Amino acid sequence: MDEANRRDITNDQHWLDCARHWAIRPDTLYLNHGSFGPPPGPVRYARRNWIDALDEQPMDFYLRTIEPALQQAREATASFVGTGWENLVFVENATFGMNVVADHFPLEAGDEVLLNNHEYGAVQRIWQRACQRKGATLKVVDLPPRIESTEQVVQAVLSGVGPQTRLVVVSHITSPTALILPVAEICSELRQRGVASCVDGPHAPAQVDLQIDEMGPDFYTASCHKWLCGNLGSGFLAVAPRWHDTIEPQIKSWGRLLPAMPEHWYDDFTWSGTRDPSAYLTVPDAIEFMKSFGLATFRDRTYWLADQARQRLTTEFGGTTLAEPGQGWYGCMAHVSLPQGDWTDLQERLWQSHRIEVPIIHFENEWFVRVSCHLYNNQLQLDTLVKALWCEIR
Repeated sequence: MDEANRRDITNDQHWLDCARHWAIRPDTLYLNHGSFGPPPGPVRYARRNWIDALDEQPMDFYLRTIEPALQQAREATASFVGTGWENLVFVENATFGMNVVADHFPLEAGDEVLLNNHEYGAVQRIWQRACQRKGATLKVVDLPPRIESTEQVVQAVLSGVGPQTRLVVVSHITSPTALILPVAEICSELRQRGVASCVDGPHAPAQVDLQIDEMGPDFYTASCHKWLCGNLGSGFLAVAPRWHDTIEPQIKSWGRLLPAMPEHWYDDFTWSGTRDPSAYLTVPDAIEFMKSFGLATFRDRTYWLADQARQRLTTEFGGTTLAEPGQGWYGCMAHVSLPQGDWTDLQERLWQSHRIEVPIIHFENEWFVRVSCHLYNNQLQLDTLVKALWCEIR
């Protein structure tokens, strides 16, 4: 057993060496890795090295370095998320990838795109625009107010599928509610019905064991700057082979540097003009960094911390969760309801008065606190959050 696997997930002292890899501002208690995950030192330094290489000799970088370097990074990323490299391209983030799918998925007048009420607001806006352009309809179904079983969630999604449904968009891990949804089961049912699936997965890489080909979606889009700890501006879009000829980049350029010309669907994503690709090139560094601690060990620690956050919040404020804890619905994030009240400005008050960064989310007429836990977080920080909330809402 290696050193990482001998750590006690309940002992903060065993994790102090992990926290030193992050340069979080000293005045900040950061409990929002799920929104903008700060990269650890080794990943930041790797990016600086690529930026230096680009700045010091741009011609050499673009003409001779970028294509093989991107290929190596794609191969490493694809292997990590369980798909072939020929199915994956880098994009800036999950939102960017979702826009690519929305702009090229073949919708016609009268078609339907199905979402559910736990989807990220930006995703709803993306598909509303796509439907308006094509004369299609965006339909939203509600998941049960209390999540109790996989079958319950799958059936809630399928209840909205009709003869005009062409695509179902579903989060792997929901942003407003932090729920890990049964996307493999949903994708399987949709395949049997001849309906395409697009999984929105910005929170999934590293937080869960991601095997895209086994899951079987038509499209999977994700960010690498969250739990995987890649640099900001790194994400990917995975496309099932039958859709390769459908998907194109948002920006059309040479695709590859001359004299080479695009030969495959993914080539057009290689060269979109003069840009800094360092965030993409350092995704393998983020993967190796996370592996150095052991992904299972990382999950054990952060899941445990998130559960500690849940227990503290439910005990102190009588909050509830949308699903039963300990049943696989939650990972690195705790999501707990707040007492009744108008907490519109609570997130800003927590920052201004206590220097705590944590999202306060309004969902289905209730207010929730969503606490993200990574390797630099500890129990003292959770206690500090509880005390700050006491000051602001009691």
